[in-house]
Amino acid sequence: MDPRIREHAETIATHSTGIEAGDTVVVQLPPAAEDLAVALHEICGDRGAQPVFLSYSQRADRAYKRAADSFEEPAHRRALYEETDVFVIARGGANVTEGADVAPETNAAYNRAMETVKRERLSKRWCLTQYPTAGHAQLAGTSTEAYEDFVWDAVSIDWESQGAFQAQLVEILDDAETVRIRSGDETDLTMSIAGNTAENDTGEANLPGGEVFTAPVRESVSGVVHFDLPLYRYGREIDGVKLRFEDGRVVSHAADRNEELLTGILETDEGSRYLGELGIGMNRAIDQFTYNMLFDEKMGDTVHMAVGSAYPETVGETNTVNESAEHVDMIVDMSVDSVIEVDGEVIQRDGTFVFEDGFEMA
Repeated sequence: MDPRIREHAETIATHSTGIEAGDTVVVQLPPAAEDLAVALHEICGDRGAQPVFLSYSQRADRAYKRAADSFEEPAHRRALYEETDVFVIARGGANVTEGADVAPETNAAYNRAMETVKRERLSKRWCLTQYPTAGHAQLAGTSTEAYEDFVWDAVSIDWESQGAFQAQLVEILDDAETVRIRSGDETDLTMSIAGNTAENDTGEANLPGGEVFTAPVRESVSGVVHFDLPLYRYGREIDGVKLRFEDGRVVSHAADRNEELLTGILETDEGSRYLGELGIGMNRAIDQFTYNMLFDEKMGDTVHMAVGSAYPETVGETNTVNESAEHVDMIVDMSVDSVIEVDGEVIQRDGTFVFEDGFEMA
């Protein structure tokens, strides 16, 4: 076994989830990630935790969705998560486009049925990570070996140092009221974050980490945004997304590619037309775009926003938690002709923060 797999498992078990004696642990991994499952089970055995292994198959998931006439909440699956302390899941399919021929309305119906199950899972100590496979390497445009290096380098950085760097932005956002994001001629978006909390992501839930994220006040988002980096969702690429917001809600949308899939996402439920997250990428160890949102949203010089559900921990007691069966992140490249303003003050220009060397005042 590659020693980096054991290091990856140790990071998940110690840094991300804190597995300890008596914990019940669900490990849900694709078949290609069996070595990671083995390493995690060894750690569970050594620490006195109780693991359950679930193998995830994109082919099986596709087959079920295409065959079913309707979907109901899988109560047995929710019961498993109710009895679980820790949940670990890794991406790593052989074919990243496996679900491309599942209809958008089918995915929306499935997600609605799974909403309470997902909410139960997210209430636990959880970690979503990546196992490097040939399919994701191909999507990233690299060799398998280079992609392995990329993934394992990204998950094993000095998280204490990264967290201290990001804490400077958390301090700025903690008492802030208004954020404005401008990029080029097509993005000018304003939102309130008053009363909400900025979270410092250092690889606990998502591994790798490397962002500071919060939630906008639900009805406050106003303006237009052009997400100029593409994303993969349900096995298909969505590119050139443009959204217009009024009173927090998406009132018009367009995409250069797979617009019908974007429409299906936005029509999942009422909450899917509102922003649930504003995230600012700060991990400069992630230095290439890979079509994998787990990494891409953490890149330095980027901002991402998610339509759909908000993380409850980011929403203040007096504000509304946006609820949805969807949570779809999309990215704006902030490296050129771009600024982030907080309460009228520029705190980032062309990717450089006010607390970094090289920041230029207007």
